[in-house]
Amino acid sequence: MDTSPSADTEFVLVPGNPPPDGAEIVWFKGSGGRALRACIAPALAPDRPRGTVIVCPGRTEFIEKYFEVGRELQAMGFAVVIIDWPGQGLSDRLLDDTKKGHIDRFETFMGALANGLEALDDRLPRPYVSLAHSMGGAIALAAIADGLVKVDAAAFCAPMWGLKSKFLGMRYLVWAMRATGRSGDYAIQPGPAETFETNIVTHDKKRWQMQRALVDARPALDLGPVTWGWLGASLNILATFSKPKTLKNVTIPVFVASASEEQLVDNSAHDLICKRLPDCEHVRVEGAMHEILMETDDKRAEFWEGFQRLLKRAEI
Repeated sequence: MDTSPSADTEFVLVPGNPPPDGAEIVWFKGSGGRALRACIAPALAPDRPRGTVIVCPGRTEFIEKYFEVGRELQAMGFAVVIIDWPGQGLSDRLLDDTKKGHIDRFETFMGALANGLEALDDRLPRPYVSLAHSMGGAIALAAIADGLVKVDAAAFCAPMWGLKSKFLGMRYLVWAMRATGRSGDYAIQPGPAETFETNIVTHDKKRWQMQRALVDARPALDLGPVTWGWLGASLNILATFSKPKTLKNVTIPVFVASASEEQLVDNSAHDLICKRLPDCEHVRVEGAMHEILMETDDKRAEFWEGFQRLLKRAEI
């Protein structure tokens, strides 16, 4: 863990988005010596913590976007950890063009999760609960299935366990691009700036604007479209989920929420994987777009109700 004076220990702050109480930035090392950023926030009653929730954000996301979630988890009695993945947030980026959404393989993400929890181990009360969104859901599931991370319960918000069909036909093109040294090229070219009216992740304008305000306050948080390397790494990890033996050790209580108006991940993959998990509740949040935790209050409430049922099943 990097505690040197040169380390950036300040949050990106904008009005209306306070950090969880007592939250601080910590730095730790990932593969290749990369500097990776995490947020740790203590339980509000440190003498009787309920446990620790490990928040695993999705692609393009960063710590500050999950401040509201962190405060809500603290109100439930938990300590909280939120991670900036390699190549995202203010963690070290992987390419000279820092706007490219790139990863070499998902094991890099999974190793970052394991390393971060190891670095913070003495500060994180048990039991552990994973709360993962979208791409973070692929990272968390793979890390749990491989035994890299041990948690007592896991919640998944619109997890990236499959991609929409438009990406699946790209497998041979992805292979060709990676084989010819173009792994770091954009697979999808940057387009015009997203507006609230064109966004496909939330109906909640205030929460959508919050992410924009954070990026405006610290442009280094911004991340563009994915590279061929990211797409290839994603297809590889998702292919493992279709093998029954991959999930045979995932016996913890699980809660999965799918968005009815999903346009990014494949909800049918949620159906298939949930059927393979022995202790899993799967709900469909009607009227929700992809970012259920950044949705309107009523849709967010459905997720939190399922999360509470998960905690009850896990006796946490």
